[in-house]
Amino acid sequence: MSAYGKDRRERILRAAVEQGLLEPESAVLAGFIDLDGVNATVTSLRSAFPDSLRVLHAFAAKANCLVPVLQELRLSGMGCEVASAGELARALDAGFEPARMVFDSPAKTRAELIQAVSLGIAVNADSFQELSRLDEILATRRSDSRIGVRINPGVGAGSITAMSTATATSKFGIPLEDEGNRQRLLQAYRDRPWLTWVHTHVGSQGCPLDLIARGIAKAVAFAEEINDHLGRRQVTGIDIGGGLPVNFGSDETIPGFDTYVTHLCERAPALFSGEYEIVTEFGRSVLAKNGFTAAYVEYTKTVGGRPIAITHAGAQVATRTVFAPDAWPLRIETHDPYGRAKHSPPVPQDIAGPCCFAGDLLARNRTLPLLDAGDIVVVPDTGAYYFSTPFHYNSLPEPAVHGARVDADGQVTFQLLRPAQAVDPSPVLAVR
Repeated sequence: MSAYGKDRRERILRAAVEQGLLEPESAVLAGFIDLDGVNATVTSLRSAFPDSLRVLHAFAAKANCLVPVLQELRLSGMGCEVASAGELARALDAGFEPARMVFDSPAKTRAELIQAVSLGIAVNADSFQELSRLDEILATRRSDSRIGVRINPGVGAGSITAMSTATATSKFGIPLEDEGNRQRLLQAYRDRPWLTWVHTHVGSQGCPLDLIARGIAKAVAFAEEINDHLGRRQVTGIDIGGGLPVNFGSDETIPGFDTYVTHLCERAPALFSGEYEIVTEFGRSVLAKNGFTAAYVEYTKTVGGRPIAITHAGAQVATRTVFAPDAWPLRIETHDPYGRAKHSPPVPQDIAGPCCFAGDLLARNRTLPLLDAGDIVVVPDTGAYYFSTPFHYNSLPEPAVHGARVDADGQVTFQLLRPAQAVDPSPVLAVR
């Protein structure tokens, strides 16, 4: 969204410097979430689906599990999808009603399942063994949970195999096309009147919309097949997962949720018949472009004829980019110590992080205005997964995360979403 692009980031950055949220001695790294942008994105998601449908948009908590962020999403009208006991606890802390939560995980423990069905949280079983475990649990207690099965539609991988969950050998779900599984699943639904949902998720980043839509179409067709086979509308809901890829190459938000819905209408028209409730599980596409990371340049040097800027943002807040740069490239924006954009002649340079290994680089040979010690680099599109899911390499502390709002007069106000992790001396050393 152009309204939440580079100029707005600079406004927020300069206000953060002025207010001491970034400071070259004590606050050398921080994450920022544009809360106005988050609400605008949720509005665009909700408006993309026809008002006539019964849709619960459940935010995928793995994308950003900070409780204040989850609270903001709840207030904007979203539900919450969780994939671990920790995420479930944070979603409950954020105030989500259990009826507006979904529990997905390929490794749910018995205790986790008991908690979910006791609270009435929707559960998507990931395997036949998990269905058997649910049989045992539900035999001794009543539950209001909506329960479904995650199927693997087997439509293949996108350009990032690790992010593609509908491959022939994916660890997720029950593969619909494996020999015997279709009939076994039909029998599972016949034997369990409480099994009323079908779930699928094809993948996200690197997955083209048509691949995602084809996978959802197979799930919808299977839901229709179940109901035809049973002679009744037992399946009343379809959880279509998330999966909208994010454009990391510019500030343009493409593809949009409306484009995604157009693909679904073409591939799976029965989804829009009004006969099914729908759940979505978007994460990255809701938060990524509404957040950025800011870090000071501590030192610069020239090695092998190429400048290197040593910053405080590396693998600890950009793990995927550092270890898989071709799959997860990020833009870099350069600013002076006051947060003002630099406009000096661009020079090829490396942008390095603080971690103690050679590959800790945010960008290699990137042409940018030459950075100096004391400057600030901004890394856009990091509102999901990056600073909110830190990697504790070298015991580097978790940075503070701030929420930002900009009023009609351009004034920026901040809300602390996560305090910076304190680095306290060892008690033994303190005694000495």
